[in-house]
Amino acid sequence: MPGTLTRQQGAPGLDFDAAYEGTPPWDIGAPQPDLVELVEGEALKGRVLDVGCGTGEHALLAAERGFEATGIDASPKVIAIAREKASARGLAVRFLVGDALDPGSLGEQFDTVIDSGLFHVFDDEQRARYVESLRAATALGGRLLLLCFSDRQPGELGPRRVTKKELRVSFADGWRVHSIDEARMILTFAPDGAFAWCALMTRVN
Repeated sequence: MPGTLTRQQGAPGLDFDAAYEGTPPWDIGAPQPDLVELVEGEALKGRVLDVGCGTGEHALLAAERGFEATGIDASPKVIAIAREKASARGLAVRFLVGDALDPGSLGEQFDTVIDSGLFHVFDDEQRARYVESLRAATALGGRLLLLCFSDRQPGELGPRRVTKKELRVSFADGWRVHSIDEARMILTFAPDGAFAWCALMTRVN
């Protein structure tokens, strides 16, 4: 998978701007279907944050449904693309260049946070920091919609695999895990997708 992460790499080691010189595997030009299913099941509420938003499809999806939406990504290039998409579609979405590892640095709280393919890029230390910062960025009673690579995916190529247990352990403090369902992450070269987990959680303290 050109432009994706191996098990040994972490987010700081990947040049996301360079990845967008072409079309990276995760940029399918549409929201991930399993996250769309959650949205259609009325999982969204209030102010929405798309963390590690890439070219913005999930923030744009929230805006299309009438929600106040923000997207954050470390890559100025993808934020520029996301803003162009919002303008072309006539949608008011706030897209910000920032540290997706630390969404709490925005100094705001959101009622819904969407993570599509970000959690699985972090190593263990980064993962702990990220979850702590997610908690700061999520309002009490707020929801987290998370889609990540699954340990059911064979081979070594692509991002780090995540087990269901790892998800439960990572979000054991301060979150209620409602569901972790088998899912697919659609990729540009794999229209049938890779094995993934789709989780729905609520911040409880």
